[in-house]
Amino acid sequence: MKLIHERCAGLDVHKDTVVACVRIHRRSGQHEVRTFATTTAGLLALGDWLAEMRCTHAVMESTGVYWKPVWHILSDGDIKLVLANAEHVRNVPGRKTDVKDAVWLADLLAHGLVSASFVPPAEIEELRDLTRTRRQLVRQRVQHVQRIQKTLEDANIKLDSVLSDVMGASGRAMLDAIVEGENDASKLADLAHPRLQTAREDLVAALHGRITAHHRFMLRTHLEQVDAADRTIAALDEEVERVLAPFRGQVELLKTIPGVGNLVAQTLIAEIGLDMSQFPTAAHLISWAGLCPQLKESAGKRRSTRLRKGAPWLKPVLVQAAWSAVRKKDSYLRSQFGRLKARRGPKKAVVAVAASMLTAAYFMLRDGTAYQDLGAQYFDQVDRPRATKSLVRRLERLGYHVELTETAA
Repeated sequence: MKLIHERCAGLDVHKDTVVACVRIHRRSGQHEVRTFATTTAGLLALGDWLAEMRCTHAVMESTGVYWKPVWHILSDGDIKLVLANAEHVRNVPGRKTDVKDAVWLADLLAHGLVSASFVPPAEIEELRDLTRTRRQLVRQRVQHVQRIQKTLEDANIKLDSVLSDVMGASGRAMLDAIVEGENDASKLADLAHPRLQTAREDLVAALHGRITAHHRFMLRTHLEQVDAADRTIAALDEEVERVLAPFRGQVELLKTIPGVGNLVAQTLIAEIGLDMSQFPTAAHLISWAGLCPQLKESAGKRRSTRLRKGAPWLKPVLVQAAWSAVRKKDSYLRSQFGRLKARRGPKKAVVAVAASMLTAAYFMLRDGTAYQDLGAQYFDQVDRPRATKSLVRRLERLGYHVELTETAA
C-alpha cells in the first residue's frame, strides 16, 4: 500500500490522558508510543515531543469534547491536524487497547486512509456555541411552558383552550394574578387585552377551576424559569449579533433565500462556516448535513433509502425553513415540493427542498451572489416533452381525445 506520510502520529484521546504513537520508519513501520496528561503542561509537552520526532501530521478521533483542548494547543504548532470520525476508523474487534488504537490511527493516516472531519475556525466555533446554546434554552423554555399548561389542567383551568398563546400578554397577566392569589374568574377575565377576540363568557368559564397553594407554587416556579430563559436568550442574541458583525454581508445574502430568516441564516453560518472549500462540491455538503439517502446495497438490492445521520443542529432547522419556503407562491421551491409530493409524499418532498436550499447556500457563500429564483415554470421549461406527455395522459384519463398543435412563437 502506498505510503502518503512518512512521519505521522496517532493520538488516542481520553479525559485525563493522551496516548500518542509516532510512526517513524518507512519500511518496517516501527512505532514509538508515549502517554501524556491532558493538562495544559502535558499537551505542551506532547507538542514538543511531536516536533522533536519531526511529525508532519497527526490524527485523533472526535471523542466528545475531549479532543478540543488537544486540537487547540497542537494547532499552534506546525503539525497538520486531522480529526477523524470514530465510526470510520474503528479497529478490528477484539484487539482494542489504548496503545493499539493509537498505532492503528497512525497507520491509517500514514497510508491516507483517514477522511478529515470539518473543524470550523475559532470565530465560527464561538458562533456555533452561541447558537446551539440558544436553541437548547429555547427548548427548555418550551418545556416549562408545557409544564405550566399541565399545572393549569390539573387545576381545571382551560386557559390554553381559549388563548392561542398562554404566555402572551393576556395569558401572562392572568397567570401572574393567579400566582398572587386571585381566584375570581370574572376578575381574571378582566385582565384580558382589549383586542382579545375570545368572548368574555368563554374566558370566565375557562378560568373557573380549583386552584390550590401547590398549583400556585408550581406556576410561580415555572414562570421564574421562563423569565430567566427569556433574559438569557436576549443576552445570547446580543452576543450573536456582536460575533456576527464581520459576517453581516453573508447573513443578508442568505436571507434572500425563501424561508430563511435571521435565525436560520445564523445557524447556517455557525454550522457550515464561510469557507466552502471545506466541501469539494455541494453534494458533499448535502451528504455531510444528512439530507440525502444513505447508500446501503447488497447483492444488487437497495436495502434502505432512509436519510443519512448527520448535522443534528442543522438538519431540523433547514427542514423547518423548507416548510416555510414552500408557502411562497410562484417560486421554484414550491414547484419542486408539489412535483415531488405527488410521487414521494410530503416528508420526502420537504427534505428535497431543504437540500435545494442548502445547495443554494453553498454557491451563495462560495461565490458571494444573491439568491436567484428559477421560477415556478422551471420544470416545465427544462423538459417540455415530458411535461407535455404528462398533461396529455391526464386529459386522456379524463376521457378526452387530445391533438396537439404548436403555436407560432
